[in-house]
Amino acid sequence: MRSLLTAAGTAALMIGISACGSNYTAPTGPSNPPPPGAIVIDIVGINGAMSFLPNPATVPPGQMVVWYNRDTVTHHVVLDDGRLDAGNVAAGAYTVAMTLNSPGPYHCTIHPEMVGRTAGQ
Repeated sequence: MRSLLTAAGTAALMIGISACGSNYTAPTGPSNPPPPGAIVIDIVGINGAMSFLPNPATVPPGQMVVWYNRDTVTHHVVLDDGRLDAGNVAAGAYTVAMTLNSPGPYHCTIHPEMVGRTAGQ
């Protein structure tokens, strides 16, 4: 009886350990917080015009802006006219702060259906 209980306990432990083996790692927090005064635009997921919040984002000319990736996958934000390329943004990370001199549309190069727009003030 004791060996049967030991075998059952070992099997339960092995099932529990194997269930923990996931490739997903949740973001633990911002990897590079934005400078004070920067406008933050959130990347919230692959959902067309609802992929970025706020959308449109009001950004006065000459204002610093960063995108914060709240999603669980990497994104790559660029202005449609090519004036700005924020590079790859890992889950839980901010882009580097960039100064926007004029409003305009932007998108994710990895997921082109993700679209956003900045509007002047």
